[in-house]
Amino acid sequence: MSVQFGRWNYDNAPPALGRLEKASQLLAPYGPDGEGRYSGPGVDIIYRGFHTTQESRRETQPHAVPSGTVFTWDGRLDNREELIPQLSGELSDESTDAAIVAGAYERWGTNSFAKFIGDWALSIWNPREHALILTKDFIGLRRLYYTADEQQVTWSTILDPLVLLSGKTFQLEEEYIAGWLSYFPATHLTPYVGIHAVPPSAFVCLRRGKETVTKYWDFDPHKKIRYGSDGEYEEHFRAVFRESVRRRLRSDSPVLAELSGGMDSSSIVCMADRILARGGAETPRLDTVSYYDESEPNWNERPYFTKVEEQRGRAGCHIDVGCNNVFAFEREDCEFAATPSAVGRPSKASQELSNFVHSQGSKVLLSGIGGDEVLGGVPTPIPELADLLATGRFVGLAHQLKAWALSKRQPWFHLLLETAQAFCSSATARAPNGTPPARWLKPDFVRRHRPTLNGYAARFKLIGSTPSFQESLLTLDALKRQLECAAPVFAPLFERRYPYLDRHLLEFLYAVPRQQIIRPGERRSLMRRALAETVPAKLLERRRKGFLSRSAAMTIPRLGTATIHQSRDAASALLGILVPGKFFEELEKAGKGQEVPTVPIVRTLLLGIWLRSLSSVSVNENSQLRNSKSKGGENDELLKAANPVVLRGARIN
Repeated sequence: MSVQFGRWNYDNAPPALGRLEKASQLLAPYGPDGEGRYSGPGVDIIYRGFHTTQESRRETQPHAVPSGTVFTWDGRLDNREELIPQLSGELSDESTDAAIVAGAYERWGTNSFAKFIGDWALSIWNPREHALILTKDFIGLRRLYYTADEQQVTWSTILDPLVLLSGKTFQLEEEYIAGWLSYFPATHLTPYVGIHAVPPSAFVCLRRGKETVTKYWDFDPHKKIRYGSDGEYEEHFRAVFRESVRRRLRSDSPVLAELSGGMDSSSIVCMADRILARGGAETPRLDTVSYYDESEPNWNERPYFTKVEEQRGRAGCHIDVGCNNVFAFEREDCEFAATPSAVGRPSKASQELSNFVHSQGSKVLLSGIGGDEVLGGVPTPIPELADLLATGRFVGLAHQLKAWALSKRQPWFHLLLETAQAFCSSATARAPNGTPPARWLKPDFVRRHRPTLNGYAARFKLIGSTPSFQESLLTLDALKRQLECAAPVFAPLFERRYPYLDRHLLEFLYAVPRQQIIRPGERRSLMRRALAETVPAKLLERRRKGFLSRSAAMTIPRLGTATIHQSRDAASALLGILVPGKFFEELEKAGKGQEVPTVPIVRTLLLGIWLRSLSSVSVNENSQLRNSKSKGGENDELLKAANPVVLRGARIN
């Protein structure tokens, strides 16, 4: 993905000496393919490219049009062929995505955003109206952050320059911290009060003294797709899935695809091979990378991903993620980590991936993330049963209760009770997997942020869209939060693409009957039926890949005694929200190899280490990070071990 940075001073003052150069240095690792700049009265914009398509190499950005409007585009426009005929003027099949987007905005204004299919982020500076618009795609796969005050607004693809070059004092956003410790924070949040993320499916309009956030698109709950036979649903699924994969093969360099032993990645690779065999993709080649751990008795992926390799006639890159690939918490003191997810050194596995990416010249990686969530990977009947209950179809409800009770081997009354509970108050709604907040969190912190710690769970509503549609949107929202929270990487530098998060594919899946997606005893029913002639039968017949990973449980013991002690020290930075005794008990159990909630422990350790790391890098010698909710007392100790946090811009080389 390409990156951008911009600053608009309302009084037309020039930028501080050297600030743009420092911003450019921070962007450079993410945009190695050249730089473009725009300067106007009070406005400066930097664009650094990372080109993955032939069209992107012809772009000149920031892209200014005769009206004076300036566009800075980071994205892949999947429906460019549909938009070009609708736009008059100089556009042709050779036009760049940025030029098409600019033409669409000039024609339709903000209504154009709903027409852009693909992964993208966009900033629009309108000097005539003195307005800045920031927007991104419906999932939010590209990043865009901003901060505004009475003097200026600054925006960037990455958080680092917004923090390091602001000259401001930032408070920590407690809701973000609560989300990090549970099911990820809301998509508009960052760790810093006053720095915001542009929400998915929305645009932010900034004028002097005014900021508005407007949603430009959402799924239509009234859209229904009904056919007379299973075969018609299967044919439609194959068509939209094939198109989704084809769109993400648009690259002028070899594409790399993750290939695990599961259905999601295997289906992507098998469909991509069919598309390539028919000459329907731009990329010259598709390579694969597979991970394995022969020390893990519950995770033997080789027999499955090698089956796909046999079908395609060549092997991919195989990376061992066993004992020698322990995650490293340590970080160089001079390095700045904008978020807790950016803490830690690369593992041996990631270094091997980097070497392979460089050797193959790949700039795009296809990921199977999302398939499990949108295609019935978790076989729960509750959304379907809730639909029948909400619409009063009691005969159908009785039939499905019986069928699901037999399939799941539990009393039908328990299923009915669980379905009814899903309509109860959101205060009693369970977290996504029913796991309560970590027991070492202080009760007052849990009370303040219970909705966040519960994954923003919500009850089903009787009025409006169907419960299954509501559940689909809640699941997709959780995916958005997870993707937004991930740290950007530049070693190796590649663009991740997600075929299962294609807008047209999701619109189809949300419009067909729930009984097509999943049936009693038939997990991923539609996917299995539709791809029976595409994916090897061994993959389609495989039971769900989920398991309790012994290697994950051993992560902390493998770190060694010294690192665990260091982690304990880092955790002391969280005294405002932790009950230290309870947390250290879990650390001791982990050190002895006992079963513990590994993910919450690792998240807590990373958070503590991140808070300590903030003491080494920042903006000015008087800045200190403070707890945004602190009103005295024990909450003041949240950053006690990390303060004073002195931010020295001089550390930016």
